[in-house]
This record gives sequence, C-alpha cells and structure tokens, in this order.
Amino acid sequence: MAPPRSRLARRAMLKGITALSATVAAPVLARGADEVAPDTVRPPDVTTNPPRQWGANAPPAYTPDPDVLVIDRSFRDLLYGNAALHRVWDKGTWLEGPAWSSQGRYLLFSDVVTSQQYRYLWETGEVTVFRPESYHANGNTFDYQGRQITCEHFLRRVIRWEHDGSAHVVADKFEGHPLNSPNDVIAHPDGSIWFTDPGYGDNVAEGHADMPGGEANPDGHIRWKIGEELIGSIGGTRRQADHTFRVDAAGHIDVVLTQAQLPNPNGLCFSPDFSRLYVISSGKQPGGHGHDGDQAVHVFDLHKEELPLSNPRLFTNMRFEGVQMGPDGMKADVHGNIWCGVSGPVGLCGVFVFNPEGHLIGRIRLPQSVSNLTFGGPKRDWLFMCAGDSLYRLQVNTQGAAPA
Repeated sequence: MAPPRSRLARRAMLKGITALSATVAAPVLARGADEVAPDTVRPPDVTTNPPRQWGANAPPAYTPDPDVLVIDRSFRDLLYGNAALHRVWDKGTWLEGPAWSSQGRYLLFSDVVTSQQYRYLWETGEVTVFRPESYHANGNTFDYQGRQITCEHFLRRVIRWEHDGSAHVVADKFEGHPLNSPNDVIAHPDGSIWFTDPGYGDNVAEGHADMPGGEANPDGHIRWKIGEELIGSIGGTRRQADHTFRVDAAGHIDVVLTQAQLPNPNGLCFSPDFSRLYVISSGKQPGGHGHDGDQAVHVFDLHKEELPLSNPRLFTNMRFEGVQMGPDGMKADVHGNIWCGVSGPVGLCGVFVFNPEGHLIGRIRLPQSVSNLTFGGPKRDWLFMCAGDSLYRLQVNTQGAAPA
C-alpha cells in the first residue's frame, strides 16, 4: 500500500491523541483500565499524552503491555504475559514483506520506497542491508525448501532465489501480458506459489508508472521511463486487470480469483491445514482507476481440483468502533487464528487478531499503521510487525503456521 504521511504529519496526529483516545477507546479493552484506582501508576500507551516512548532510550516497558488488548479471553492463551512491545528499528521509509528464514535465522523485509531489502539478525538484533537494489521489492516468503521468493514492483515480476544464488523468474506475464505489481506471496507444500497482483506499485514511489494512456498515467504527464537507466530495464508498461494467481510446481500460471471476484487483492495466507485461503481486498490506490476493493478479508475453501477455490464468503468487514480499518498483510498461527496488520487512526491501528470463525479476539496498538507481519525466531513465537518506517516485535504464546 501507499506510504504514510510525513513524519511531521504523524507528530501532528500524536499531539491530538488525548482527544482521540477519549472517543475511540473500546469498552472491552484489556486490563480494565477504567477500574484502576486513582493512585495506581498507569503505564503509558500509544493513546496517552505524552505518548509511549520507543527505542533504546525509552524507559523500561510495563508488563503486561498496555497496548496488547484482550477482547475475548481466548486471546490471553495466545499471549506471553511477561512480553512487551519493542521497536527494534526505525530507519526505513515504508517497510513491507517480513519473512523468516529458518535456515539463516534472520528476518528478511523490504523497504518498498528506497528499493532495498534488509535482514534482522536473530543472534545480535542488528539490522543490515541484505540487497542494496531490490527493484522496489514488496512481499517475500520462503518456500518449503528454504528458497526466498520475492515480489518486485519495478520489474513487475515474482522471482525465486535458488540455492546456487541464481534468480528464477516465477512469473512476469499472464496470457502474454505483463503483470501489474505483484504484492504479496505465499508458498504451498505442493510446490505451488500463490500471489496477488494489484496495481499498488504502478507509481513513481514504489515502482514506475504506466506508459501514457495507462491507468497509472492516463494523461501522460508522468515521465514513466525515469529510473530505467538505474537498472537497465523496467517491467510492464500498461496495467492489466487485478488477479490472484497460482503458479504450480511445473511453472504453469492460473488465475484463482479475477478482478470481478476480488478487486484490489493484497495480503493472503493459508489456514494451517490448507483447507482455506484468506485474501484481503484493499481500497483504491494509485493506478486503481475504475474499481475499488471493499477493505475486507475474504475466505475461500481450498481444493486440489482444477478449480481450487469454492464457497466464497466474508471473513470480516474490518469495521471497528464505527471506523473502516484498512487491512493489509496477514498470517495464520498454528491454531488457525488470523493476525492482520491494519491501518487507521492512532489508537486503533496496529494488529487485529481473529479466531477461525472471524471474531475479533484481540488487538495490538501501535503508533503507525502495520503493512504486514510474520512469526519468526527459532521457535516461531515472535511476532514481527512492519509499520511505516519501523520494525516492531512481540513474543507470543503461539507459533506461526506458515514456513515464513
């Protein structure tokens, strides 16, 4: 999705959060904050004034963390009570696509705007440049053989890095037409690769625009080839319809969801038993002329037959406290709960957690919208969250279901 407003704008938002917290605080938030005695120390959170501090110079964190909110008591079973939220890095621009490498014991993530990839090293907590030129990479995953798979906006393709270091193009065309800007990607144990292809990278900041007359450059004012000299080539030059694709182990690409079935597809994930596919339909973004998503999470039954999806239904409409939240990326845990990054007002944005029936059971408040998240660490019990220019983490009492 598009980068957030400037840091100055975020500071302005934080100045007004005292009033905001009075209007958006949910009556079912954790710890019964309104029942605390007046002389009890109240731990800071993202809706207090002054707001919670982050980073190396922040005071010790309170536990249980005031920004980890229990809505249904079942969420408590997924939490490690002694854990606190930490911001581990804040030198990015718009971070996306976190994926855990079990072999390398590092977290890979992309900065879509600066066109770099980084890795968070488990043993030291250090963040280092992984690829200084990533072609405006967005989503990442690792397949069941430990190979990195990446969506590249600038070249409008999905690639897989083989064990010998070579790059294999998984997909860059469908029926002879170039892709739009592959966004998020997941791997299936049968060797297939599933990815969404909206047009969010059809802009100057996150990729490149279309040629004159295309949806992302209808009047031709954008100098669409600028930046090509840095790399030597660009991807497709005219946006196609949105699709959600499946590429089988033999390399054959099929559409599993058309634009009519689910416009503006974004994040996607499987249930732990691979009986369901969850896909997010996001709102209109640059290049998205003529259609719009519903900013909801949809779920489909998954089969091995030629037509793999059936029984389409709404999982959650992502409305909370009268506000339409913006879902982006999501992951399932081993119990089938869905952890979803969301954008929205300060005090509401962060992570929403749903049980397999689609009921909201918990929230994680962060001062920035969360673009995507994943479970990492040697035991896969750390939740890593990409939010604007920052990377956050929280230890939990569950594990991620996917390999990355």
